[in-house]
Amino acid sequence: MIDAQTKMQFLFSLRAAGVTDTRVLEAMEKVPRHSFVQGHFTPRSYEDLAIPIASGQTISQPSIVGKMTTALNVRPRDKILEIGTGSGYQAAILSHLARRVYTVERHPSLARDARKLLDELRLVNVIVMTGDGSQGLVDQAPFDRILLTAAAEDPPANLLAQLRVGGIMVLPVGQTNAVQHLIKIEKMENGLEYEELGPVRFVPLIEGVAREP
Repeated sequence: MIDAQTKMQFLFSLRAAGVTDTRVLEAMEKVPRHSFVQGHFTPRSYEDLAIPIASGQTISQPSIVGKMTTALNVRPRDKILEIGTGSGYQAAILSHLARRVYTVERHPSLARDARKLLDELRLVNVIVMTGDGSQGLVDQAPFDRILLTAAAEDPPANLLAQLRVGGIMVLPVGQTNAVQHLIKIEKMENGLEYEELGPVRFVPLIEGVAREP
């Protein structure tokens, strides 16, 4: 369990970092971040840090999660596609804001662990799938919102095609070892509108499903 003081400090640090949307803060307050962190990093669960998880991946720092979630501007009836489940933390937050969340993970063990944890938290509107997230989920498209938690060199055209007109995509864009930028894309009737939200650093978007021993 998280004590009241830790929770208060956590929310204060989010606000100090520019996360001020009330619905987003309430969702982040409801999700026990320590449940998504393991080992000796657990005591640091509520610090504004990116923390390593299995398969060489990370759980993003809370302020970045908050900014990405705010940029998505999720509505209660939205259907969301997340590329890169990781620990399941971002999907858990989205589950409190949207009607349904589809999240795709290329590492089978991460997908399995995230599915188990989200089930334990009774977040029944999240569907975790093992697959090639770079291809999206054509059979469930179109989506109201799409979120990538891995950096692409350019916004993937095939994923933009799965975004509903009027929808929003948020993703990091840039080379793996260079500066990446968080981008918000709104799909309009007459084209795409882009907004740059600041520098970030994410793992790269990789095609295919990972082979695991």
